[in-house]
Amino acid sequence: MSTLISISDLSKTYDTGFTALTNVSLDIEQGEILALLGPNGAGKTTLIGIVCGIVSATDGSVTVAGHDIVADYRATRSLIGLVPQELTMEVFETVWATVSFSRGLFGRKADPGHIEKVLKSLSLWDKKDEKIITLSGGMKRRVLIAKALSHEPRILFLDEPTAGVDVELRRDMWQLVRSLRDDGVTIILTTHYIEEAEEIADRVAVINHGEIVLVDGKRELMQKLGKKELTLDLQTPLAAIPSELKAYDLALASSGSQLTYTYDTQADRTGITALLGALNDAGIRFRDLNTTQSSLEDIFVTLVNEGGEQRS
Repeated sequence: MSTLISISDLSKTYDTGFTALTNVSLDIEQGEILALLGPNGAGKTTLIGIVCGIVSATDGSVTVAGHDIVADYRATRSLIGLVPQELTMEVFETVWATVSFSRGLFGRKADPGHIEKVLKSLSLWDKKDEKIITLSGGMKRRVLIAKALSHEPRILFLDEPTAGVDVELRRDMWQLVRSLRDDGVTIILTTHYIEEAEEIADRVAVINHGEIVLVDGKRELMQKLGKKELTLDLQTPLAAIPSELKAYDLALASSGSQLTYTYDTQADRTGITALLGALNDAGIRFRDLNTTQSSLEDIFVTLVNEGGEQRS
């Protein structure tokens, strides 16, 4: 894949003195779904605003398909669709009118066939003649996506696109995002729902305190930073972990009836065989055991917490 968006040493300090971004560098590949994760105030929306031409950077540069976002503003903006967090629309317009108007804002000729295709893909066709004010929050969110797709952009920014919508609608949107990627659209997604990133992202970028903490493929990230836990349900509860098992860094839970062993999925040896042997030697018997893999959310929380500790 080739680089479609190149962000280099980007910084933003507002007039209040608040620094939202510090030397952010990030390349986004053509045709990928990139999940941009970070806590509130991490700089996600500022970063998106700069790339989309809404916010001016203090330092650094951004190119989109080889065009500088400042020098070639019209060229870059026409390539980008943005779905903002806020539900801002003309509430007394119909769905059809507001989506068609958005296409005209980018200088594109009227194309009823394209508007129909977009509305049908978002299950909005039967709402096309209804006014925005009559729609539910979830439907309004879909209209925002339709507006962003009206001018046939090659890049789509989704800033918290499923905030406040139900689980069924969220999964519909995931399917839409996948189909857009299959059509060649590059998608940058910010979300508070980590399972959303785990479900649909190709790569993950974590931003915290205005700095990129990590960028990696989703699968590679979970393999490198993920941990597995082995949980043993004991036949007889323990009051404490025997001294001969201290080397295994076990945790005692459920009133002494469970032992938990955490191990590195990338290590040459997991240590499980040795642990089971040591448990047998210590006379500790168990009824059952199971393993669990850390989720992307676990990894994200760890990265953010480590970043906070480094700054404190």
